[in-house]
Amino acid sequence: MISSTEADWKRETPVSGGYEPGKKLLAVIRRYQHIKTNRTLLSGIVKPIVVFQYRFWSAISGADIPLNSKIGGGLLIPHPNGIVIHPDAQIGPNCLIFQQVTIGAGSKPGLPIIEGHVDIGAGAKILGGIRIGAHARIGANAVVLNDIPGGATAAGIPAVVK
Repeated sequence: MISSTEADWKRETPVSGGYEPGKKLLAVIRRYQHIKTNRTLLSGIVKPIVVFQYRFWSAISGADIPLNSKIGGGLLIPHPNGIVIHPDAQIGPNCLIFQQVTIGAGSKPGLPIIEGHVDIGAGAKILGGIRIGAHARIGANAVVLNDIPGGATAAGIPAVVK
């Protein structure tokens, strides 16, 4: 079983010569976050280049994942088109997010906290101050407005545990 606590960084590594815009976008985001936390003399020169690369891969992939996002390692976004993540939402390690997913603010105050190894189906919306437990699965086009326990499967509008 894939870990919900230890990031598997190999999942994010782009294949040499392959066209994987989601992995390239994540690599640029990780590079930017590294530059921000480990300032050196070259940081001021490298940072604008990395921001340019981020804008390029954001446009190519069609994803809105902020540079300052709180994403654990090992994230898979095989089809990044239309993914929107609020910068203050928290995503644990080894998650899988398909296309057209929105993770952001909703009627409950706060932002989603998604624990490790959560699979989120295409078109799902995770909104508000809720928690998705480790190893949970969110069905395609589900609208999640309440907490989902670890290991559960949620589907529907609004999403209910199946």
